[in-house]
Amino acid sequence: MIDIYLAGIGLCAPGMLDWAMGSAVLRGEISLSNEEPKPVAALLPPAERRRSSQATRYALQAGQEALIMAGLPATEAAVVFASSDGDGENLHHILESLAQPEHEVSPTRFHNSVHNAAAGYWNIATGAHTPANSIAAFDDTFAAGLLEAAVQAATENIPVLLAAFDLPLPSPLHEVRPTTASFAVALLLMPRPANTLTRLRISLEGKPEDGTSMHHPELEILRNGNPAARALPLLQAIATRQAQRITLGWGDNSLIIELNHENQ
Repeated sequence: MIDIYLAGIGLCAPGMLDWAMGSAVLRGEISLSNEEPKPVAALLPPAERRRSSQATRYALQAGQEALIMAGLPATEAAVVFASSDGDGENLHHILESLAQPEHEVSPTRFHNSVHNAAAGYWNIATGAHTPANSIAAFDDTFAAGLLEAAVQAATENIPVLLAAFDLPLPSPLHEVRPTTASFAVALLLMPRPANTLTRLRISLEGKPEDGTSMHHPELEILRNGNPAARALPLLQAIATRQAQRITLGWGDNSLIIELNHENQ
């Protein structure tokens, strides 16, 4: 069992362009719209911003928002980037190029296609020398990323930024691995409760349970349709300040998160 503290949140998704809008949606104060985000990842230098992919910009936009909320310099936080599918757009174009007689692959597309591309861009943008991990665990990627970030924050006694993101894949990859909509979320985890939003008590149980669902039909479709959006029940509990037990799938196990907002 791990006690960890949440200091900042970032969000980038259709109808939830940032945490302020997303938390209002999750509290039922405004309706979920179809407005698409246009993440710019303003912390990137202009040249790197032009070379970056949409997936990277989603991840960095959410990560930057979480750090700003917490008032923490990026150089002080380790980072964990979690994505089930990585950058599907660049993968699609590389596969198309390899299917041609010339087999010519753009170097920019290649470096954007690797799974740790977002972490690399983050370190370029921030100049941070703290640890940076990139992980994937199919549909359980958010749970895997949260557990990794929480363990690292607790054992190393440092702030850790988790950024989880997935975007729809182009066709024909989409038919094999459908993703409902784009979604990126970032959580800044702290080992101690100074100026934090809530406590997260995280434990792993050795039996599979269904993940906590959303009552709102559109949000439930999003939760089921994007691995990063498995974060939605946790985000709703934070937005509504409910002391709640959240369950996330984690292979043959279950990741249990208990929230306590008192004294935060």
